[in-house]
Amino acid sequence: MKKVLIMGSTGSIGTQALEIIRNNSAGFSVAGLTCRSRVDDLIVQIREFAPEAVCVGKAEDAEKVQALFPDLDVYYGEDGLVQIASMDCDIVLNSLLGISGLAPTYEAISRGRDIALANKETLVTGGRLITDLCREKGVRLLPVDSEHSAIFQCLEGNKDRQVRRILLTASGGPFRGRSYESMKGVTVEQALAHPNWSMGSKITIDSATMMNKGLEVIEAKWLFDVPAERIDIHVHPQSIVHSMVEFMDGSVMAQMGRPDMKIPIGLALNYPDRLELLPDFSEEGRETDGSLDLFAAGSLTFEKPDRKVFRCIDLAYRALAEGGSAPVVMNGANEELVAMFLAGKIGFLDIPETIERVMDAYPHSEPSNVEEILAIDKEARRMARSGGEK
Repeated sequence: MKKVLIMGSTGSIGTQALEIIRNNSAGFSVAGLTCRSRVDDLIVQIREFAPEAVCVGKAEDAEKVQALFPDLDVYYGEDGLVQIASMDCDIVLNSLLGISGLAPTYEAISRGRDIALANKETLVTGGRLITDLCREKGVRLLPVDSEHSAIFQCLEGNKDRQVRRILLTASGGPFRGRSYESMKGVTVEQALAHPNWSMGSKITIDSATMMNKGLEVIEAKWLFDVPAERIDIHVHPQSIVHSMVEFMDGSVMAQMGRPDMKIPIGLALNYPDRLELLPDFSEEGRETDGSLDLFAAGSLTFEKPDRKVFRCIDLAYRALAEGGSAPVVMNGANEELVAMFLAGKIGFLDIPETIERVMDAYPHSEPSNVEEILAIDKEARRMARSGGEK
């Protein structure tokens, strides 16, 4: 039986992971759970899955949980995430929000735990640090993002064959086909209306700006050791082809499936074996076997992203080319600006424009540990709040 620590258990990825565990209880047990603020949801999960330890965001929430479960190890805050990451388990599913996933992931790898990674910011900000440590500790880094899981699957059995390109697919988000000027008045509600995927608010806004795809380019570089100039973004509105790999002989392998995150989550948790996922229901309420219906899917189309409109893509490629602190600065500024947009404090187009100003103003450095990365992130956020000024 595989013991799983789920970091971010009340979010979209975490709840789907628990659904998989619920339906495959003979193969998995829950070692630990974490959440930031949805404590009532966490309490329900504790009662069902009986973890050994949990972590919450605040001390008062920890006291609430401890009072209900006196024998449970309860941690809180950023330090608590690092503490629970050191617990005994077989695999850690990191579905935390933003750079908060970096330090606990580093700790878990240091303890020799395999990582199912749904937190792309860990590799965006600490790619070299994390991948070097994985090699040192012999730890498997298993991607959960649907695109990176697709690439991972295409490379299975082809690891010794040279890769010409990674073809990273993107839905295009809710504003595909729009001009830059037309997005000046975009509302939060419009930006959160993703056409294909149900995700948390931060990643949904990143999809609307296409920063999410830029972050995935950086993540792909570290996961698969492929330089940025060989990672191409293909907008694929149907979200059926989750990504592709082109090999040196011209062969292209694609991974296809319904837009269902339980597929990559299940593969990462149960790797190298696949799980038989339970049936779902179509929009008409008709029970299906969960199979992809290509007849119903119809035509599959691909187009180039409009990088003059979705400027965050070029900012991500720039950050990867500059290296060092640049990806950390870009990511920190983006996280802060997305939060400000969701709070109604800035406009939609302020996100890419301010990120660029922050990147221009921040002095280049080469962070060598988690603490230095977090310090750069903190300063980038401060600069973002001030409009990009030092």
